[in-house]
Amino acid sequence: MAQAAPLMPKATAVWLLDNTSLSFDQVADFCKLHPLEVKAIADGDAAQGIKGLDPIQTGQLTREQIAEAEADPNKRLELTAPKVEMPSPERGKKGPRYTPVSRRQDRPNAILWLVRNHPELKDAAIMRLVGTTKSTIQSIRERTHWNAPNLAPMDPVTLGLTTQTELDFEVNRANKEKPAAPPAGATLLPAAETTARKEAETAAAASEAEKKPAGDLDVSAVFAKLKQLGGKSEGGDGQE
Repeated sequence: MAQAAPLMPKATAVWLLDNTSLSFDQVADFCKLHPLEVKAIADGDAAQGIKGLDPIQTGQLTREQIAEAEADPNKRLELTAPKVEMPSPERGKKGPRYTPVSRRQDRPNAILWLVRNHPELKDAAIMRLVGTTKSTIQSIRERTHWNAPNLAPMDPVTLGLTTQTELDFEVNRANKEKPAAPPAGATLLPAAETTARKEAETAAAASEAEKKPAGDLDVSAVFAKLKQLGGKSEGGDGQE
């Protein structure tokens, strides 16, 4: 794991160059600067006007460490472990995200973009992403925001209000919380409905079959009757 840079690296380098006999490489390694930049500081070509910062007073180095490094040019300085561990603040538990003043005018545009492109996001998720309030989100949803006519949807990632990773995380979590949609494909019908439908179709076919022969018999009977009547009439004429 790479060692972190000290507080105010250039100011620390200025102090070390002015108050110790450390080499340029040792100072550059400790302050996380390029050796040529350290040389430029020593020559007065860089960091002009920067006041040196004593790393001993800030607890980043000890006099013993500096003395050992001065005696051994190959020795590298290391930051002294802090005596008090400062917990890093966790966003979302202490309050909404802090948004720089220069970016705050872009928040309504970002909220409008989120509302239109990710309607699955709840107000709490939008608040975590862009650091806004619930009333502001509601006014933008209902188009009652004081600047609603001039708002234009803009990607909050492009605006620098959040990161793509955080946006994807909130979207994925919102999609997981959505209720499962009912299947859109065909489903099996209940047995009772299927049986009733089959019985109705069978009854309709039987009724149609009964009507069709009866109609044929009626037509044949009519033609037979006509022929019989015609035959009798001809026979009677022949007898006379």
